[in-house]
Parts: sequence; C-alpha cells; structure tokens
Amino acid sequence: MGMLEGKKVIIIGDRDGIPGPAIEECAKTAGAEVIFSSTECFV
Repeated sequence: MGMLEGKKVIIIGDRDGIPGPAIEECAKTAGAEVIFSSTECFV
C-alpha cells in the first residue's frame, strides 16, 4: 500500500524545475489517482 493510496491529486509542475508528467508518475507509483496534471512556466 502506497503513501497516497486512495487519494486524489492535482499536479502542477514547473517548466524549469520538475515537469508535471514526472511528478505524475511518482504520484501514481505511490498509489494516488491523478485528477489533473500540467506543466507551467512561472516567470
């Protein structure tokens, strides 16, 4: 059982940092259900 088992998550990644898809894979591995995932540019 993962740390986020049964949890729903919204992911906002950073273009110059960690992109959304990378965080999404980690969250899925931890058992989370990804509701929304995006990579944004914060300037």
